[in-house]
Amino acid sequence: MSELLGGRYLLGAMIGTGGMADVYAAHDERLSREVAVKVLRSDLARDPSFVARFRKEALAAAGLNHPGIVSVYDSGEEPAPYIVMELVSGHTLRELIHQGERLPQDRALEIAEGILAALDFSHERGIVHRDIKPANIMITDQGVAKVMDFGIARALDDLGATLTSTWNVVGTAQYLSPEQAMGESADHRSDIYSVGCLLYEVLTGRPPYTGDTPVSIAFQHVSGDFIKPRSLNPELSEGIDILLAVALAKKPMDRYQSAADMLADVRKLRAGQVVTTKIARRPVKKGKIVAWLLALLLVAGGLSYTVLNSGTIQDNSLVELPNVVGFTQVQANSLLMDFTVTFQHAHDVQRPKDLVSNQEPLAGTKVRKGSGVVVTISDGPGDVEIPTNIVGMLVADARAALRTVGLVIARTEDVASDKPAGTVIAVIPDAGSTVAAGDGVVLQIANGVVEVPSLIGVQEVQAKTVLTQGKFQINILDANDPTQANGVVLAQAPDAGNSATIGSSVTITVNRIP
Repeated sequence: MSELLGGRYLLGAMIGTGGMADVYAAHDERLSREVAVKVLRSDLARDPSFVARFRKEALAAAGLNHPGIVSVYDSGEEPAPYIVMELVSGHTLRELIHQGERLPQDRALEIAEGILAALDFSHERGIVHRDIKPANIMITDQGVAKVMDFGIARALDDLGATLTSTWNVVGTAQYLSPEQAMGESADHRSDIYSVGCLLYEVLTGRPPYTGDTPVSIAFQHVSGDFIKPRSLNPELSEGIDILLAVALAKKPMDRYQSAADMLADVRKLRAGQVVTTKIARRPVKKGKIVAWLLALLLVAGGLSYTVLNSGTIQDNSLVELPNVVGFTQVQANSLLMDFTVTFQHAHDVQRPKDLVSNQEPLAGTKVRKGSGVVVTISDGPGDVEIPTNIVGMLVADARAALRTVGLVIARTEDVASDKPAGTVIAVIPDAGSTVAAGDGVVLQIANGVVEVPSLIGVQEVQAKTVLTQGKFQINILDANDPTQANGVVLAQAPDAGNSATIGSSVTITVNRIP
């Protein structure tokens, strides 16, 4: 990846990394301003349909000019798809929550107020976020909430990157609306549900629904009951229970019908007023709940639609073998009750412990009733070795190398180095160490900033050598000091010990005795 994107964005230090992109601080050389550039992962960038959707949604998000939305300035595709955004100084709401901090009611409502105002603006313009979660909410150094990742969230949603993709997207599953969990279309009321989940967590210290896998969490979104917030935090006002009961209603028609409606109740609570909004209690037939759950199994596990709807399997005909990967042994046994099942155990990087990691024959294979099926139950990740060639790679390549052995990047740390920005300088634990598969490692990343060396008193030739090796540009001024040796450096700018970007200029003043 070139350091200059689109002929104008000069990449600097990496300021963040995630499951789908790396974020860099950058300088827009055309408009002379600092920006943030999000560069998509190489594996996503190879999908033409994703790139097309990414371009479309990035353009849509670029039209959302609102103080509560992180501005999108530009986008491009070479050498990799990227989005140029407003550079925000602050931290994500996810980081705040992970610090274990439970916000006071008024501060939590203030953040919700900012999010809802931004969503009201976007909804009026036909843009639904569909991925509201703490990681997509920035809290600026001034305490202002800003919603980000409109374009990327929608593009990923178009590709089906929800709970059906992989078990390790549990963070997203905690904020999915019931209709999203069912694989149905999401509208502006889905965003309202997600805001309710987010506000619930900020106020109580936990999401409304938790579980070991996205599927188990999705079941609860569709049919479970959450604990009233005041039962977890008695300091909350009674209106909080009412507000979240409406926002987290199972059926979209029972929720707030607009972000503006929920925003009005949030402002009432902040003003100490009474909230009277109620859910329209519509009875849901038991058969409908069962249908929802069966459909959820269909979405999450790829269960054969024909088997679910036929009710029975013809003894003398070939039938499709249902998928049980991702289910527990008890669930798999129930789904395969018309077959002879043999269970075995093995380590698996991609599946949590005690869930099915593989089946033979594969799901969808035409087999006869009573035929044999071998089902492998995951014993969880085994031990793996951190690749020894990680150091020296760019972050994108390092992530791919780690993924091949079942490891992920827990976080990155910027360090001063004369290596190109984004180069891995070190890995913690050390490369070659043995760790549990699935663990996260820490990468120390070159930020493209180095320390200016001390040059005063050094001969000119030696000073030039040091600066050249440090990849600095050199400016030379002449001076005359008879008390000093000829050719020594009398002064320098910047001073020794200061930080400077690789490639920047260092001026040395050299003693010239006639």
